[in-house]
Amino acid sequence: MSSIDWIIMFGTLLAIVGYGVYKTYGVRDMDSYIRGQGNMNWWTIGLSIMATQASAITFLSTPGQAYEDGMRFIQFYFGLPLAMIILSVTFLPMYYKLKVYTAYEFLENRFDLKTRTLAALLFLVQRGLAAGITIYAPAIILSTLLGWNLTFTNIFIGVLVIIYTVSGGTRAVSITQKQQMAVMMGGMVLAGILVIQMLPVKFTEALHVAGKMDRLNVVNYEFNLSDRYNFWSGMTAALFLFLSYFGTDQSQVQRYLTGSTLTQSRMGLMMNGLLKVPMQFVILFIGVMVFVFYQFFQPPVVFNKVQTEQLQNSAFKEDFRFLEEEYTHVFREKGQDIEDLLEAVKSDNQEGIALAQDGMMKKSQHQERIRNEVKELIVKNDPMAETRDTDYVFMRFVMDYLPKGIVGLLFAVIFSAAMSSTASELNSLGTTTTIDIYKRSISKHSSQYHYMLSSKWFTAIWGIFAIVFATYATLFENLIQAVNLLGSLFYGTILGIFFVAFYMKWIRGNAVFISALITQAIILLIHWKNGDSLLGIPINIGFLWYNVIGCLLVMLFSAIIQLGGVKGEKVEG
Repeated sequence: MSSIDWIIMFGTLLAIVGYGVYKTYGVRDMDSYIRGQGNMNWWTIGLSIMATQASAITFLSTPGQAYEDGMRFIQFYFGLPLAMIILSVTFLPMYYKLKVYTAYEFLENRFDLKTRTLAALLFLVQRGLAAGITIYAPAIILSTLLGWNLTFTNIFIGVLVIIYTVSGGTRAVSITQKQQMAVMMGGMVLAGILVIQMLPVKFTEALHVAGKMDRLNVVNYEFNLSDRYNFWSGMTAALFLFLSYFGTDQSQVQRYLTGSTLTQSRMGLMMNGLLKVPMQFVILFIGVMVFVFYQFFQPPVVFNKVQTEQLQNSAFKEDFRFLEEEYTHVFREKGQDIEDLLEAVKSDNQEGIALAQDGMMKKSQHQERIRNEVKELIVKNDPMAETRDTDYVFMRFVMDYLPKGIVGLLFAVIFSAAMSSTASELNSLGTTTTIDIYKRSISKHSSQYHYMLSSKWFTAIWGIFAIVFATYATLFENLIQAVNLLGSLFYGTILGIFFVAFYMKWIRGNAVFISALITQAIILLIHWKNGDSLLGIPINIGFLWYNVIGCLLVMLFSAIIQLGGVKGEKVEG
């Protein structure tokens, strides 16, 4: 990167951290530290909710997902507006009525202490690991692109977040997320405008190329349990995930409990429901435009530049050179097919369109076979190498083609996104540990100031844990899928507990506690055996459906156990 890029990147990040510390320094009581003084307006809440979910993984992995797989990932968010409506009507009024700090306090009021503690612990395990991935995911990409040491990059991101999150608590997280969202979306929209302007064809022609190469596949109505992203998984399985994430995950609950009124919090949730789908559509569409760009300008065989440079200096360099030459030859042949397609579109020659499309698809498959052969060479040269390069696509384009200054801004986008989501996670982890574990079961009668300091210490400890986990993590198949998978392993069980609490008033604490333990074990077993067979039954289930299965099993087992005569402490709060 150029000097101006470094100045823009570091200047943006330090300004955000400094602003967060300056605006919130000197918090002295637990209520202000955890609730952020409870005076946030709806648009601050809405931006904070969106920034919490929009991690660096969103901006790194989503364009690469579109490059590889088209727009169909947008279907994952189809159930989000409905989830926001359900939460605004059911969960939110109860949280405000009870004046809770965390979602899990409600469960003790409804059931008992052990059920509250179990749900809190499930959250702490899931979100604690997710915080590590949230740091690690961008760090492994950014360290490669910037030439930084991976451990240093993990520490750099983690320490920046710890500084202002520990200093100002929930208020620091919320106000910095407004600046971070402005940087993130401003940078991405600017990148999208630039890539469209750089295309050597008209925008309408670019859409034809994308459409004929299956990159504008927005909606798929085919029902398939093994398919992660279709209309039905988005409206059902993902709906359950969103209900659990926004309704029971403290990293999100803490964002809207800062509202000055119930109405302000509801409006913040609805803002997220209305704007999140268009936001994801824009990011995916940018990825599609990058894909079209690389149909006219030859892409690298593998987008991870470090790995190809290692091949060029290895015993496999001649094999790699031969494959690169073949890749270039196929790319040029495909270019002719694209020209034929655009000519056929102009003359409305349907036979010519079909012929050109067939040629383009065959050349793309040939290119993919060459890419796989190169990846095999990479593994031969380094058996520990991770060859999936989807997450490198967007930032490789940024570094190779965008002008000075914009590159630094786009790196600031990735770092800002990592900071915004990680800050929310650490803030919620510190709060839950303090309120649901430490204050409730360990130190019950200390001062408010003591609990405020405890929350700061727990936030810092979770931050250190996230950094350590990130340092020793391994790369998943796809970063954005990794986070959704980790959530899906636990969210179904947690959501089931809350659904029983809200909608099955006759079930008591012991029944839901036992059913939650059984369900969590079953979900982990299903995931372990997924792609294989369990008790002779083939298992092939997309991980989003874990949320539905987990929730329904908790409700079913709770009913069976309660009807079987198990007694509990409370019926309802």
